Amino acid sequence: MLFLSSTDPASEITEMLVIPVCEDKDLNDSLVIASTVQRVRGFKEFTGAKGDEAVLYDPSQVKAQRIMFIGLGKSESVSPESLRAMAGRATAQGMQRKLSAISLLVPTGDGIDADMADMLKAMLEGACLRNHLFDRYKTQKDSKPLKRINFLIKPAVARKYKALPARVSAVCQGTLLARNWVNTPSNDKKPAAFARTIARLAKKEGLKTTVLGKKELKQKKFGAILAVAEGSSSAPGMVIVDYHPRGAKKTAALVGKGVTFDSGGLNLKTTKTINLMKVDMAGAAAVAATVLASARLKLNLRVIGILPLVENMISGKATRPGDIIRSYSGKTIEIGNTDAEGRLILIDALSYAVQRYKPGILIDMATLTGACVMALGEGYAGVFSNDDELAAGITQSGEKTGERCWRMPLPDDYKDLIKSELADINNMPRSRWGGAITAALFLEEFVGQTHWAHIDIAGPAYRKKGNDYCGPGGTGFGVRLLCDFLSRI
Repeated sequence: MLFLSSTDPASEITEMLVIPVCEDKDLNDSLVIASTVQRVRGFKEFTGAKGDEAVLYDPSQVKAQRIMFIGLGKSESVSPESLRAMAGRATAQGMQRKLSAISLLVPTGDGIDADMADMLKAMLEGACLRNHLFDRYKTQKDSKPLKRINFLIKPAVARKYKALPARVSAVCQGTLLARNWVNTPSNDKKPAAFARTIARLAKKEGLKTTVLGKKELKQKKFGAILAVAEGSSSAPGMVIVDYHPRGAKKTAALVGKGVTFDSGGLNLKTTKTINLMKVDMAGAAAVAATVLASARLKLNLRVIGILPLVENMISGKATRPGDIIRSYSGKTIEIGNTDAEGRLILIDALSYAVQRYKPGILIDMATLTGACVMALGEGYAGVFSNDDELAAGITQSGEKTGERCWRMPLPDDYKDLIKSELADINNMPRSRWGGAITAALFLEEFVGQTHWAHIDIAGPAYRKKGNDYCGPGGTGFGVRLLCDFLSRI
């Protein structure tokens, strides 16, 4: 679907040639393209400003059926993220026009201050990520993804980066898989069904896969997972996916929150928030897709994905506020709120990861708290860590991939807020403030001395309105972030 081409852009036979344009500098050294850009600059509605678009049909001197010009703004403001967005917009325009293929002209790099590898990778990502539709439940299919997207570059650049499209596709297909899982309604992804889907795909990649059902969870005393699932007629499960290449000297364990539907339990959610609770397994989706992508990328480290899967529902058997449960670690927890369920299933999985695998790095990803959305909005994930280097590595990957993260504090004195008079710890703080911090501090109690980070993706996991390279719905946030981070450790 993604291809590098060294064809002269004026000679490219395509349904649509896409040319990015800056307000103040030329981005390509082709004389024919330069004259065509100059022509479109004569239009009052197109200056090259960010967001500008113009289309020429049957252009002279160029073999493309049409040329779309997309403005990038001033050259100094062009970045991998703006190129990612531009490629996504171009792809969306091709899909809207019901085309089968488009060609994007890659800037030579002379006009903007950006590395060619970063520019090309960003454009590949933007196109691949936008070339996606979730129309499984629509009887009328109004659009289709493009079959082919060409990126026009110099022959030497095409040779140097010939492996890049396959690598980008491996990661982005993981993101699209995570989006599909998040968008799937809860009636079609109950814990057992979701576990089977993950296991089937993992086995296709040759990964060792273990699925623990309710019986095994009871035998192994995963008390916190079982407590959350108690009110549902759908049995809980836990999936362990293990990518273990020969000779790997490092191990990273990833834990993803997998609440396939969250009613809030007896602390029932309101009508305003409950309708999107199919999204509460976005962490598990991102982690599972990351492990699959790690295998396709052939990363040189062991990556273990641990996915606790439950429904948080209401019934006569449901766990009650005030109940005291015993977790896998042996610590007891007073249930202050049944809607603080994500941290409960995570602590059992985190404790299991530490005890069973002793990983060098442990990262959990979860749509954990509305408080994190209040603090950072929908465009950032919150990062909490007991390790400065690990936190810095994650935030750097966030900047590189456009999956932005912001490090949050873990102050010791806030631990007093989750103390219990009757048990070892309470899952709900005594204060309504700083909820994302106290949730992370609760998790930290179960990781010991392991180098650990918690990524709260409650904000960026889902978009009611899409952006340039992601349609409305699940974003697949975290797959590209984790893949970039894991490839650098």
